[in-house]
Amino acid sequence: MIFPYLRNKLLILLVCSFALSLSAAPKKSAAIAPAEVEHPIALFLSQISNAGKRQVTFKASAIGTRFFFEEAAGVTVYRFANGKYVKEAFLSGAKLAAAMKRYAGR
Repeated sequence: MIFPYLRNKLLILLVCSFALSLSAAPKKSAAIAPAEVEHPIALFLSQISNAGKRQVTFKASAIGTRFFFEEAAGVTVYRFANGKYVKEAFLSGAKLAAAMKRYAGR
């Protein structure tokens, strides 16, 4: 027979463990893929991921007429011209925030 004091401690420990396991359960990610993708974008994504053999991580943002694409090597800056974004510069080793700050107000 377990002493009442130890039984109560064990019960509290089990309840706390159960509550912690519920709060630590992984959350399901929401899908972010768009309903449609233009053919050139699909080809680009396939190319940078080496046809799905390499996981790719990047950040992107836009300000005014410029689009910024950050990858491990740096940030590529594009400007909007004639209905599309055209490569303007590559900032080796730069981060997205720094590149955007550099081109702010231009």
